[in-house]
Amino acid sequence: MAQPESGRSEQSAISDWWLAFSESAQCADPGQARSLSPWIPAVVPGTAAEALRRNGQDYHGLDDQDVWYRGHLRGHGAHLLRFAGLATLAEVWCDDRLILTSRSMFLAHDVEVQLDGDHALWICFRALNPVLEVKGPRAKWRPRMIPRQGLRLVRTTLMGRMPGWTPEVDIVGPWRPIGCLPLGAATLGEFDIKSGFESRRGVLTAKVVLDGALQPPVLVCDGRRMALLRLPGGGFGGTMTLSGIRPWWPHTHGDQPLYSVSVEVDDQEISLGRTGFRSLQVDRGDDGKGFGLLVNGVPIFCRGAGWTSLDPIAMSGDREAYEPLLRLARDSGMNMLRMSGTGVYESPAFYELCDALGLLVWQDFMFANFDYPISDPEFAETCTREAAQFLSATQLSPCLAVLCGGSEVQQQAAMMGMKPETWASPLFDEILPSVSQAWRPDLPYVVNSPSGGGLPFVVDEGVGHYYGVGAYMRPLEDARRAKVRFASECLAFANLPQPSGDVAADLALLVPRDLGADWDFADVRDHYLGLIYGSDPKNVRGSNPRLYRDLSCAVTGDVMEQVFAEWRRGASACAGGLVWTFQDVMAGAGWGVIDSQGEPKPAWYALKRAFGSVQVAVTDEGVNGLALHLTNETADGTEVELELTCLRSGATPVVSVRRTLTLPARSVQQVSAFELIGRFFDITYAYRFGPPGHDVTVVRLRDGAGQVVSEAFHFPVGRDLGDGAAVVDASLSQDDRGWVLALKTDRLIQSVHLADPGYRPDDDWFHLAPGHCKTVRLQARGGGARPKGQLVAPGGRVLADYSAD
Repeated sequence: MAQPESGRSEQSAISDWWLAFSESAQCADPGQARSLSPWIPAVVPGTAAEALRRNGQDYHGLDDQDVWYRGHLRGHGAHLLRFAGLATLAEVWCDDRLILTSRSMFLAHDVEVQLDGDHALWICFRALNPVLEVKGPRAKWRPRMIPRQGLRLVRTTLMGRMPGWTPEVDIVGPWRPIGCLPLGAATLGEFDIKSGFESRRGVLTAKVVLDGALQPPVLVCDGRRMALLRLPGGGFGGTMTLSGIRPWWPHTHGDQPLYSVSVEVDDQEISLGRTGFRSLQVDRGDDGKGFGLLVNGVPIFCRGAGWTSLDPIAMSGDREAYEPLLRLARDSGMNMLRMSGTGVYESPAFYELCDALGLLVWQDFMFANFDYPISDPEFAETCTREAAQFLSATQLSPCLAVLCGGSEVQQQAAMMGMKPETWASPLFDEILPSVSQAWRPDLPYVVNSPSGGGLPFVVDEGVGHYYGVGAYMRPLEDARRAKVRFASECLAFANLPQPSGDVAADLALLVPRDLGADWDFADVRDHYLGLIYGSDPKNVRGSNPRLYRDLSCAVTGDVMEQVFAEWRRGASACAGGLVWTFQDVMAGAGWGVIDSQGEPKPAWYALKRAFGSVQVAVTDEGVNGLALHLTNETADGTEVELELTCLRSGATPVVSVRRTLTLPARSVQQVSAFELIGRFFDITYAYRFGPPGHDVTVVRLRDGAGQVVSEAFHFPVGRDLGDGAAVVDASLSQDDRGWVLALKTDRLIQSVHLADPGYRPDDDWFHLAPGHCKTVRLQARGGGARPKGQLVAPGGRVLADYSAD
C-alpha cells in the first residue's frame, strides 16, 4: 500500500523539469530520447497540456504522441521516490535504469532507490490512442456520450474526453506530486486507522506496521497518548477512547472541531493528519425505499452540486487553488459536493479543506458509463488497489459521507433495454463494496448513481438523477409529483455567467449538450423562460436582446429556488439534491453555477437563497392556499418574526400580517397563509372570484434584532416585469466588516442586478420589495478600487448609481 501524503514529511530533491515530444514508440529509452528537440520547461505536478499552454503552444492531440519528462534528482543513500499520480501509460527511469511501469492514472507508487549525488529522472508517457484502438473484450453496451470506447479498458479520466461539456484536452503527465524521502532508521510502512463517535465519545482504532522501530509506537490524539500493543499477526494496534470530544458537523448544522493524530516512533513523531469525530447512518424511510443521511443522529438535508475540475488542462491539486471555490460552496449554503465518476480523485488538500469547511463529500469511484472488463484479473487488481489507496489516504476525513461505485453505469444498460442481470458487475457488487468495508466501514456504499429502484433511473426509490424539471422540460409541479428521494444529480441548465458589456457575445456563449440529442441546454433554459414569464423567448430575443439576456440569467436560478422549496418542505420525502454542476470547465454558459474563472453566476445567488439554514420558503397549494415552510437546522431554538404582505401593483399592501414564532432546533414546520391571515383571502388566486386582488406576496423571516434572515416571493398571476415607475434609493456606508449598500424601493422590482466591476455582492439577481431596507455587503474582488456600480433592472434600466468616490 502506498503511503498517503499526510503520513510522510516528503523532502523534494527533484528539480529542473523539462519535456519533449516524440512520435509514438519512436524512443525506447532515455538513451534515444536525449536527442529529442525542442525541450520546454515543465511544471511538476502538472500536465503536458499546461506546459504547452504556458509556452504559447497548441496543446491538443497529446494522446497520439509520446511525452518525455526529465528532471534533476540529487541525494545520497537510500531514498523512497513517491509518484502520487502519472497519467497514464508511464515508464520511469533513474538514469538509464527502468524502475517503474504504470498503467493507471489513479495509482500511486513508491520506489526505493540508492542515490549517489546527481541523477537524471526520466518519465515517458506513452501515446494512449494506439492502446485505445486495440480491441478488448466485447462490451455489452456503448455509451453515446464517449466517442473513444477503448477508454473503458484503461484507468484514466474521462475529463477532457467527453465532447459536449468538457474542453477537448488529453490529460498527460505527472499530474500529482513526485517526492523524494530519505529512508531513516524507523519508517511507517502501513497504517489502518479509523475514527468514530459513540456514546458522545471519540474512538480511534489503529493498526500500524513499522520498519526498524526500537520501541512500541504511541498513538497521540488531542494531547492524549496510548501505547500500541504488538499484534499476533505483526504490527501494532489498539483502540483509544476519548471523552469530552466535540462532534464534527456539516457547517449547516454545527461546528467542525478537528483533532491532530500522530504516531510517536522512538524519537520521532509522524503526523497522520487531523480527524473529526462523527457518526453517520442511512435513513431508508418508513417504506425502506428512501435514502437520507443522519449525522450524529440528526437528519441532514444534503444540498450542493457535482464537482468537476479546477482546471482540466493543468489539473491543479493544491490548497491555494481549491480554497476559493470551496469557500464559495460553503458561502452558498451547500453542505455536500459530489465527486463524479467522470472526473478524478482530488488531492488530500481537497478533503482536508472540506473537513475544515464542513462540506460533506459524496465520492464516486472513478468509473462511469462503461461496461468495464472486470473479468480481466490484472484490471480487477488495479481497480482494487486504486480504491484501497484512495480510501487509505482519506481514512481520517470526516467529510466523506457516501461511497458510490460510479456514475450512470447501470443506467446505460437499463436505458438500452437490457435486463437487470446484465447490469450486475463484480466491480460494483463485490470488489468496491469489499474494499470500502475494509477501509471505511463508517460510510454507506451505493452501488451506482443512480440506482435503487426497479429501474436505475427512477427517482422515487434510492438515489436518482432527476431531470424532470430541466432536460426533460417537465412542468415545475413535477418536482413534487416525481417523489424524488435523493437527487445525486439534478437541475442541469445552460447557466449564463454574469453579464459582460456585450449582449451579443453573452448570447453567443458555448452551451453544453448531450451527444446525439437534437437540442441543447439553452433550449431547456428557453423552455422555462417562456413558462415563467409567459412570453415567447424567440420573440423577446428578437425584439429586446438585453431583456432576453437578463431574463436568461435569472430564470435558471428561479427554477432552482422553486424546486428546492418543494424538496425541503416537511412533507417531502426528499433528503437531498445535488445540482449538476458546481463549476464550469470551460468558458461559456455551462452547467456550473460558478464560471470557469471562479466567479459566481446568477444561479449561485439563487441557490444561496434556497439553501439557508434558517429559512422561509413558499409553495402554492392551490385551493389550500399558500404554504409557508420554516426551517431551522441549527442546534438552538430561535425566536423569529414571520411577516406576510400581499401587494397590489407591487406597491400597495392589501394584506399585511406578522406573527412571532419559535423555531425549535433541527426543525421544519409548515404554516398556512390562510391561518396566518385569519380570514379568507384568495392568496394563490385559485378561487378566482373576480379579478386578482394582488400580484405578489412577500414573506419575510426576521431574527430577534429585526434583521431579515430569509425572504420568499409568490406571484399568483405570473411574472409581469412592469417596474418602470419604481423609485430606488441606494446609500453606501462602511462598518468594521467592510462596505454595505442599503437599498429601498417604493414598489417591487424583479431580478435586479448589481453591476460593480471591483466588488462582489453577497446577494444578486434578487427581487427588491418595498417595506424593507435591504442591505447588501460588498466584497472587493482585488486591487485597491472603491465601490462604484449600478443597480440594474432586467432590460438595462439603471435604477440607482452608487459610489464611494
